[in-house]
Amino acid sequence: MDIGTRIKELRKNLTLTQKEVAEALQVSQQALGDWENQKKKPTADKIEKIASFFSVSADYLLGKTDIKKSDEINLSDFELLYRKTSNNLSDEEKAQLEIDLKDFLLERERLFRERDEKRKNGSL
Repeated sequence: MDIGTRIKELRKNLTLTQKEVAEALQVSQQALGDWENQKKKPTADKIEKIASFFSVSADYLLGKTDIKKSDEINLSDFELLYRKTSNNLSDEEKAQLEIDLKDFLLERERLFRERDEKRKNGSL
């Protein structure tokens, strides 16, 4: 599979528009479209930026492997949703979203610990 097809597939899997990805990569929508339609190829520095944005290896983008990223776990659905949701937020809104998410996760962790403690003590 060629790099353009990989980029398009990754973008669509995240349900992101070309405009959203282009803005995140700091390139024109036209450039992204040209890459996806195999009219042009991104430069090496852009390939690294694209790989980082999608959390895949450059080798995956270049079609050298079908393993998205060998040294890390693929993004979870939660992380993908966060990326999609936060993409169009202001810096202030992103900061608030991160605070809210951390609070939510800490509360869930506390509730799970309480549940586990009750199970251990036989009260559940």
